[in-house]
Amino acid sequence: MDKVRASALDAIRLAAIGDGATIAAGGFGLCGIPELAIAALREAGPKNLTFVSNNCGVDDFGLGILLQAKQIKKMISSYVGENKEFERQFLSGELEVELTPQGTLAERLRAGGAGIAGFYTETGVGTVIADGGLPLRYTSGGEIDLETEPKETRRFTVEGEHHMFVLEHGIQADFGLLHAAVGDRHGNLRFNKSARNFNPLCAMAGRVAIAEVERLVEPGELDPDDVHLPGVYVQRVVVLTPDQVAAKRIEKRTVRPRPAGAAG
Repeated sequence: MDKVRASALDAIRLAAIGDGATIAAGGFGLCGIPELAIAALREAGPKNLTFVSNNCGVDDFGLGILLQAKQIKKMISSYVGENKEFERQFLSGELEVELTPQGTLAERLRAGGAGIAGFYTETGVGTVIADGGLPLRYTSGGEIDLETEPKETRRFTVEGEHHMFVLEHGIQADFGLLHAAVGDRHGNLRFNKSARNFNPLCAMAGRVAIAEVERLVEPGELDPDDVHLPGVYVQRVVVLTPDQVAAKRIEKRTVRPRPAGAAG
C-alpha cells in the first residue's frame, strides 16, 4: 500500500509512459500544476503525446516546456492564451487543438472517470462547439486542414420549457498527473483552494495517476472528512522538497501603485 516513489522520474518510468500516450494534467493556470511530473516527462522524452488540461502553461514553464521540446501532438484544452509557442505551433500545423468549454472539460473528465460515456449540456448550443467547423489543425501554410464535426443535439424539457442540449463524450486517459497540498502513503489527497478544480478529475479519468504532494503524512493522519480524493484513484506518490514547495511560479503579478510618499 505504500505508493511513495523516490522521484517523479522514477514514478514516470515505473508507469511506463511512452510515445502516443494520452495524459490528463491537473492545475488551473500555473496553480496546482504537476510541475515535477512534467519536468520528468521532459527528461524521459516520450513523443506524440495528447494532453487533456485546462491550459498549456506558459512558454518556459508547465506544459510549455513539453511544447518547446515538440513532445505534444494534441491538446484538449479550454484556455491557451498565455503561450506564444502554443499559438505558433497551432497556426503552423505542428499541433492539433481541441478547444472545449471549461465546465464541459471538467465534466468530460469526471464522466470518463465515472465510466459515463456521454452527457448532454446546454453549453455550446448554437455555436461552432455544437455545429462543427471549429479548426482542429492547420496546414503549414495557414489553411484549415481539419475541423470539428457537428455534434448530436437533442431537445429536453426543463422546468416546463424546451431547451436544446448538445451531446459531449467522457474523457478517459492513460495517465493522470496531479499536484496536491497533502497526501499520505496510501494516496489519499487533500488539495489547496483552486488547485482542487481539475486535479481530482484528472486522477479519476486516468488509468494510472501520479500525484506529487507538498506534505506527506502517515495513513490515518488525514481525517476521512478531509480527504478530497481517495487513494483508490492514485497509484504513485512523489514528495516535493521544501525548496520545490516554496518555488511557486506566479502567472501574472498585479500590484497596486505605491501611494505617493509611502516609505519604501
